Amino acid sequence: MPARRRTAATIAALGAAPLALTALAAAPASAHGTMGDPVSRVAQCYAENPESPKSDACKAAVATGGTQALYDWNGIRIGDANGRHQQLIPDGKLCSANNEEFKGLDLARADWPATSVRSGSYTFKYRVTAPHKGTFKVYVTKAGYDPAKPLAWSDLDMEHPVATATDPAAAGGFYTFSGTLPERSGRQLLYAIWQRSDSPEAFYSCSDVTFGAGAGNTAGTGSGGGSSPAPTASAPSDEQIEAGAGRSTVEHHGHGDQDASTSADPTPVNAPEAAGASERLAETGGGGDTPYLAVGGAAALALGSAALFASVRRRANDGGRQGR
Repeated sequence: MPARRRTAATIAALGAAPLALTALAAAPASAHGTMGDPVSRVAQCYAENPESPKSDACKAAVATGGTQALYDWNGIRIGDANGRHQQLIPDGKLCSANNEEFKGLDLARADWPATSVRSGSYTFKYRVTAPHKGTFKVYVTKAGYDPAKPLAWSDLDMEHPVATATDPAAAGGFYTFSGTLPERSGRQLLYAIWQRSDSPEAFYSCSDVTFGAGAGNTAGTGSGGGSSPAPTASAPSDEQIEAGAGRSTVEHHGHGDQDASTSADPTPVNAPEAAGASERLAETGGGGDTPYLAVGGAAALALGSAALFASVRRRANDGGRQGR
């Protein structure tokens, strides 16, 4: 091999180490979740039982998109969103994030089970099954919103999010953060976007709410009120989530099956001995030891290749000197 080519090969190999580290460090790890309070449409329908939902809206969602979407309740996502939400999701498909599996959630109807709320401060709870760094933004529909029409971006007050939270700590299976609901009346919708900062992946959810006197945080309690004739929303229990985890597919297809921290089963997150680990993951953006081992292995391979090329170059140079 000519000397110049040997030199170029050595330089390329040496350069491969930082490139390998960068590529693997940037590779997206898995994170999943949906709004738990006010409960999202997909969580509500899952709580009703995917095989025999009770509300007319959830029955229609299953008839349109099937039951698997409900078992995959924490997987309404776009892997390469990177903040391009309005570019990637067309009007009428906001609740499914333009994902065919979840198309039943886009049905325009005024009888989706709703959480009763009132204007003022509100504590949001986002059910999470894989904590990671990122920013949550929650938007409310504008006054005059018509739930009987397909939801469009123009229906949301994008200039005034009702809640914004960056890197909240996960505890007990939830991210919890505060916001303020504006003056509204009757049926409205809250649209949540969780944009991860450790990957371009983003998650989306639609939560139906009714504004009424005496209402407050009621998701998951079975109580409520408001002016809507639709059923009161209720979030799935930990037992329900655990029971259906085996039917979920969101941990497959490159979504971290071998990483216990991304399990769809919330029990490890809720267990006292694991709660601290979940919070540390949320603080660091990590997802277990696997990514670090992979990065370390890649670096070792890259550096080993560089050393091999350097060794070949030395032997070639030594041979050339001996020949002379």
